[in-house]
Amino acid sequence: MTVSGKRILVVEDEAGIREMIRFALQRESFEVIEAGDVPEARVCVADGCPDLILLDWMLPGTSGVDYARELKSDPTTRDIPLIMVTARAEEEDTVRGLNVGADDYITKPFSFPELVARIQAVLRRSLPGGESECIQVSGLSVDAASQRVTADGDPVRLGPTEYRLLHFFASHPERVYTREQVLDRVWGHNVYVEERTVDVHIRRLRKALAPFGYDAMIQTVRGTGYRFSEKF
Repeated sequence: MTVSGKRILVVEDEAGIREMIRFALQRESFEVIEAGDVPEARVCVADGCPDLILLDWMLPGTSGVDYARELKSDPTTRDIPLIMVTARAEEEDTVRGLNVGADDYITKPFSFPELVARIQAVLRRSLPGGESECIQVSGLSVDAASQRVTADGDPVRLGPTEYRLLHFFASHPERVYTREQVLDRVWGHNVYVEERTVDVHIRRLRKALAPFGYDAMIQTVRGTGYRFSEKF
């Protein structure tokens, strides 16, 4: 399912990059508005909330990370999907971007097909009923509409929390998340649960997937957290 016709705010201080991004997105039928810095972005948002913000990390004056934090702390803008664009590929930097509330990130240099795919994926997740799709990774299938999981066609029995964990990870492949981030995304911001609870449910999820050979998809990233990947 593709998502087009949405309004994308591109916040990028390099005019040449903004122009290329605009061309790529308009070709996919997105409406594009542009800002070269945070003050311009604030004006654009005030004129009408975009459907998604593509935000560069390094901006003159106020940084993209600081603006992301500002957006996510304001009740009127906190639900706008946000993708960080950064030349900083270090793991701690990407984790920091996700910690301030970004829905995804993409590192420079990037291909425009990848950028469009990431935008479409984030927009699909933000749509009402957007989780009705069936996620398939290798032979593992997660059907959000029926909340059923199958492995090579065979049913996988999961508890409600293990299902939510698997759906979250399968929706965000190849991304490393800290235990705190997993708690926020799966349990919610207003629920107090100890971080070690994540480890308990990860073990249960792996145990349920082990008979089918898919437990290795839930990978521990030493010193950080967890990642979902079909690359063993």
